[in-house]
Amino acid sequence: MEEERCRGILADHHRVMNRYCNATSKVPIPTFNLLTVRVIRIRNLQRANALSQSNCYVTLRLPTSCMDEAQTKILSSSTNPVWNETFFFWIQSIVKNILELKVCDEDSDDQLGTVLFDTSHLQPGRTLCYRFPLNEQNNEQLEVEFTMEYMQNMMECIATNGVLVSREVCRLKVEVCGRQRRRARQKRSFTFKVKGSGEGTRTVVLDSLSPVSTVFHYAKYCHPQMEILLTNSSISSCCSSNKTIKDSMTVPLHRLSMGERIRIAHEKAYSIFVTPENCQQDLDVRLGYGLCAKEKDFIRKRKRYVAAALKKLLHLKEDLQDDEVPVVAAMTTAGGVRSMTAMYGSIRALQKLNVLDCISYITGLSGTTWTMVNLYNDPEWSSKDIGGCISEIREHVVKNKLCCFSGENLKYYEKEMCKRQQEGYKITFSDLWGLIIETMLRDKPNAHKISSQQQAVNRGQNPLPIYLALNVKESYSTLDFKEWVEFTPYEVGFPKYGAFVQAEDFGSEFFMGHLIKKIPESRICYLQGAWSNIFAQNVLDALYLSDCSEEFWHTWTRDRVVEIDEDTYPPLPKRPNVRSTRLFIPSGSLTKALRDVVTMRPVVSNYHNFMKGMQMNNKYLEHEDFCTWKDTVLDSSPNRLCETPDHLELVDAAFFVNTSCPPLLRPERKVDLILHLNYSGGLQTLPLDLSAKYYAKQGIPYPKTVLSEEEREHLKECYLFNETDNPKAPILLYFPLVCDTFQKYKAPGVLRSPDEMEAGQADVTSTIFSPYATGMLQYTEEDFNKLVNLTNYNILNNEHMILQALRIAVERKKRQKRKSSFYSC
Repeated sequence: MEEERCRGILADHHRVMNRYCNATSKVPIPTFNLLTVRVIRIRNLQRANALSQSNCYVTLRLPTSCMDEAQTKILSSSTNPVWNETFFFWIQSIVKNILELKVCDEDSDDQLGTVLFDTSHLQPGRTLCYRFPLNEQNNEQLEVEFTMEYMQNMMECIATNGVLVSREVCRLKVEVCGRQRRRARQKRSFTFKVKGSGEGTRTVVLDSLSPVSTVFHYAKYCHPQMEILLTNSSISSCCSSNKTIKDSMTVPLHRLSMGERIRIAHEKAYSIFVTPENCQQDLDVRLGYGLCAKEKDFIRKRKRYVAAALKKLLHLKEDLQDDEVPVVAAMTTAGGVRSMTAMYGSIRALQKLNVLDCISYITGLSGTTWTMVNLYNDPEWSSKDIGGCISEIREHVVKNKLCCFSGENLKYYEKEMCKRQQEGYKITFSDLWGLIIETMLRDKPNAHKISSQQQAVNRGQNPLPIYLALNVKESYSTLDFKEWVEFTPYEVGFPKYGAFVQAEDFGSEFFMGHLIKKIPESRICYLQGAWSNIFAQNVLDALYLSDCSEEFWHTWTRDRVVEIDEDTYPPLPKRPNVRSTRLFIPSGSLTKALRDVVTMRPVVSNYHNFMKGMQMNNKYLEHEDFCTWKDTVLDSSPNRLCETPDHLELVDAAFFVNTSCPPLLRPERKVDLILHLNYSGGLQTLPLDLSAKYYAKQGIPYPKTVLSEEEREHLKECYLFNETDNPKAPILLYFPLVCDTFQKYKAPGVLRSPDEMEAGQADVTSTIFSPYATGMLQYTEEDFNKLVNLTNYNILNNEHMILQALRIAVERKKRQKRKSSFYSC
């Protein structure tokens, strides 16, 4: 009966939490359990080597409950070590809690094996004992007993979107006050460390009677402790039974009374005070998969422009209603200066055809972000003749790039990098690359920030720009771990996690969804350095992009993890929402060394991680939006996902698939038609094929992009892909970068004269020997004009295809409206 009562209470709490999904404010929820873990013994422990038996111990790690590792005592030279040691953890049931039981050898510091156990297997009111297999050949088993008990009268303020969880946060003010007046006062250095806090470690120096202070933000119910390290001094602690501790002391913060100023240490020369306070204000990180209010308002305003443009362009007799206006987007691909230059030609053609006014979104990555940034410096750019922008950028493309490394510019770079570091950023070569890009493409520094571009969309007068990057992880290839990060003038965030921050706050320090240190927003040139970070490729990425077999390298670089539910004693049942129990088998030193070599990235762009401290919801693997973008080897390892580093590591999104389409495929944006403007080098169908393969694997609605062998060998300028039986898939209009009829026609229907034939020869398919190779930063004026004219012509020459696609999109919206009205009746 007690078990049923506890299960019923927990079910009620989960129903309450479901009402608060996508909320950024915290609500108190009583969902705590006490987990008791008794490490009993290991049976048939294998020898560390041929001469000696292992001196082993077991560590227990549950990062969602406690930031510190617990450890058994070390038992020497025993084949059947017995501990019978008990450990306790507070369990927040809204969170996915995975207990890690690691068996270690003291002599070699080797990890013999780690059991990953989902505590959701346990039920309140029951005690269960399991034997986990560590080595089947030797019948080596780890025996552990678990007891789960429901804890009454415990409340925690929680916010969640069904994937991420923000837990209750406390703010701790630490003060060091001098107590003696001295003519020659000796400086004293105090180092405070709160593991798992937003600040981590802080050092203050006391050199006068004036108090010095620092602040920490920490999770209230994760057993936080503060370690104090002093230089050549002794202190007596009020929180450690008045014991005198030399050089260091530890203060358990969960025992302190909220709102009270408490003296925790004193000496003749100084005293240390702490004041803990609850932080219950709303989150500064938006947890939700829907569009932010500002983007929704933009779409509403933009539809007025689009509706008027479509009526004129398609010669419609009646005005389109809001729910009849299709969302049209233009997406671009990477390619350095080639993609930047080519995009100018495409935009000019779309402007001439009055199609630009029909577009609501423009997405870019790598080199096309350079074009977008230049355009959006002018809030009215789409209503002006873009010829002036093209003439200006031509001057910079044809100039000698050695001027970027003049003595004057080098001094400017040094000054700007020092300023950035002083503001609180972790500077990398990527930031210097951003400054070089700015110097290559402008006559003077650009003071604009990404939030400044709100002026260019505040009335819906231009399409909304979306920039794309990848977040990667150290020691993993892009194929194994990458997460899409999108940037708009309004927000920066992860579609995978449903976590977004205001554009002006990106780069500031956050903890558990709270802004804890405001840092000035980056100038946009630094973001350009991150979006087009061509220096971050590792060996494994290069092998993947060269179509090399991955399996051989994964054998050497991936960790070995096996499921052991059925091998435990008694066997663990398969239950919904519960992760299988797994055994992590450590790799050898040779494998680790090889992995470090092939996954090392020379340069990544670092920004403070705004998801720092957040934990995973107990049902995150069921969430539809998370599963849409779930494609990394760590997605089923919540502890590893929660171990968010202090900094995001951003790279060029083209290192995985050369596409900026993912933001447009979010169902919340309801994009009906995508103009796929391809500027990649080499095989023109490769980005299309890789994208279609990826979206199919992820279950993302996308049209079938089938081309015959003959079509692939002789590509046309435009292809229309539309699946009438798949209304969720957008219509796709694909423009490969080809030089086809442009060789004979200088404009649609206007043949070239014999003297003009050379102007129609553009070698855009070669990746190495072409003047448009990706690594080329300088073009001749002739090559620049030729590429702009080519992409301009390819769109103008396919006006009929664009109009056809727009008509299909309008008709589909009207059909959806009629269908919706029918079902509502």
